[in-house]
Amino acid sequence: MKVEVIMPQMGESIQEGTVVKWLKKPGEKVKRDEPILEISTDKVDAEIPSPAAGVLSEIKIGEGKTVEIKTVLGTIDTEAEAGAAAAAPSPAPEPSAAKSAPAAADAPTRSPEPARPAAAAAPKPSAVPEPPRPAQGTLEERIRTRSSPLVRRMAKEANVDITTLQGSGISGRVTKNDFLSQVQGAGPRATTSSPAPASAPAIAFKPGERTKVEPLGVMRRKISEHMVASKRASAHVHSFFEVDYTAVDRIRKEKKEAFQERHGVKLTYLPFILQATVEALKAFPVMNASVEGDNLIYKKDINLGVAVALDWGLIVPVIKNAEERNLAGLAKATVDLAERARVKKLLPEEVQGGTFTITNPGVFGSLFGTPIINQPQLAILGVGTIEKRLKVLDEAIAIRTMGYLAIGFDHRIIDGAVADQFMSLVKKTLESFDPRLV
Repeated sequence: MKVEVIMPQMGESIQEGTVVKWLKKPGEKVKRDEPILEISTDKVDAEIPSPAAGVLSEIKIGEGKTVEIKTVLGTIDTEAEAGAAAAAPSPAPEPSAAKSAPAAADAPTRSPEPARPAAAAAPKPSAVPEPPRPAQGTLEERIRTRSSPLVRRMAKEANVDITTLQGSGISGRVTKNDFLSQVQGAGPRATTSSPAPASAPAIAFKPGERTKVEPLGVMRRKISEHMVASKRASAHVHSFFEVDYTAVDRIRKEKKEAFQERHGVKLTYLPFILQATVEALKAFPVMNASVEGDNLIYKKDINLGVAVALDWGLIVPVIKNAEERNLAGLAKATVDLAERARVKKLLPEEVQGGTFTITNPGVFGSLFGTPIINQPQLAILGVGTIEKRLKVLDEAIAIRTMGYLAIGFDHRIIDGAVADQFMSLVKKTLESFDPRLV
């Protein structure tokens, strides 16, 4: 019996997904619920389990291809004689298959041969899109307006009629890349009169130059689009505060063993920073708001996004209702989300709905930085490295545990005075942290 592997709907607003990497080749045996491929959507990357035990008999959608939900990606043969499939020659790979998956470098020997020869010969719909057509209630217009909520919001904020844009997504939908490339003046991404993109690197190379060409992966493209859109939407301003963590460091040393034994996680500096941030967000609710058109939306729930660095990019899982958690609850939630992010086990709702983001490049030694706001939020907190430094105290030089915090905020809504008062409260809370809260 043939069992179909389909593109799942990873969230209510998600209508399509990209095949990042097949974890099995045609002819290989698979167990039920064993990860069989990786996909990427606008919200989250995920491993898709096999719906049945058997042999992967066919891969219909190759790596790097974006398709609608419920599209058949491949088939699994559950019959005993499916073992014969292992002896059959694998389908010929598409010319671009080896370049498609961002995670291919992690396990090159497992990369499958993703598509049948017929699929390789077919023209790629995104390579030569048709010119825009007049939109007057036509089917094309209705399809384009069914783009993702993110694209519709971006178009609304930029006062752009989405039906006038040229879409390269499923059935002509306008994607984020379409919006950014066309609205920012780059025009349609490729036409019959444009030079082929593949020829561009050759022009840039000099004879004898040692180079390596590696296409951007799905996650890296999405991060790029999101960052550019944020810089375009928000008036970024940054302010920096030096924080004395000596009191926090003393609490950590006194309670770290009992804390780990009681809660099962290490007592790092980050939960203290999260707790101080929550208290400051309660006092300055505009820092926890967002903008929608001409309206300022105050969020009553504090949903803290905590950026997690991955080998293949960056993701921001969200601690929902952080205002209801104590320091131990924040510590456990942070560890849990980070661990599952690194093994691609996050659910779509766990990377949505953030109201304020914290990023911690200090773990890599950075003193401070100027982080980009995570849209549609209005502010982001950057944590610098925490280390012992010389500090002047009461006409004397002392050794203190110090670090910098950077606040990036949207100056369209948040004034510098408000952002600095917010940061002053974060600083005060950390420098006089109540040990009874641990």
